[in-house]
Amino acid sequence: MRNWNIIRLEETNSTIDYIRTVPGNDVVVTAEYQTAGRGQGENRWESDRGANLLFSVRVGLHNFPIVRRFYLTMVGALAIKAALEELTTEISLKWPNDIYWRDRKICGTLLETAITADGIQQCSYGVGVNVNQQSFHSDAPNPVSLRQILGHEVSREALLREILFQLDKAAFGSNEVRSAKYEEVRQLYHQSLYRREGLHPYRDRDGEFLAQTIGVKENGHLLLLDTQGRTREYDIKEVRFAQAEERSTSYE
Repeated sequence: MRNWNIIRLEETNSTIDYIRTVPGNDVVVTAEYQTAGRGQGENRWESDRGANLLFSVRVGLHNFPIVRRFYLTMVGALAIKAALEELTTEISLKWPNDIYWRDRKICGTLLETAITADGIQQCSYGVGVNVNQQSFHSDAPNPVSLRQILGHEVSREALLREILFQLDKAAFGSNEVRSAKYEEVRQLYHQSLYRREGLHPYRDRDGEFLAQTIGVKENGHLLLLDTQGRTREYDIKEVRFAQAEERSTSYE
């Protein structure tokens, strides 16, 4: 296993912001509380002090192909899913990188990369896992914690170690991604997608429609097949499940 440099904070605005100030690679920053935990866009991540697992992890890369940036998203999400499956079942991945238990959100993530003309040189992955929070107070529609699922407290430290172990096991941040490895990860990601089977209602800028998931392209775009037989392609934030009516609290 990597020799992680783990920095533990009582409070910070956001671990993903703090980790930018720390030199080196193989760095992990955890916090008991975030005053401005980041979500997508202007959204914020709700977490009671000392209740959940809030951390960011950074690994160094060397000219990692920019066109395969979404590979890093897939590997990270699958690693967290594997760690959570050590504790419970019915875990799935809601595109692009939220983690769900049944129809409820248990984890949000944020991927940031440092890119040069030669490729990706660093990857930082911010994670917020609902672990021991007993109730949620924001207007986020569907959060759930491990404590609510299991009926007892869970060790955040043990969960962090398991996630880091799974990241290593999955070769997170490897510089070279062979086509066979990429295809293996892509298939695992597709098989783990939330509501990957059957028709489901979606909404885009033009309104609601029914569609089934075809898959995800190398660039991370979601592919849907609607009832008219038309393939629809979407980038992040361009489509959502119609019934959710949610203000997304995912990172990324």
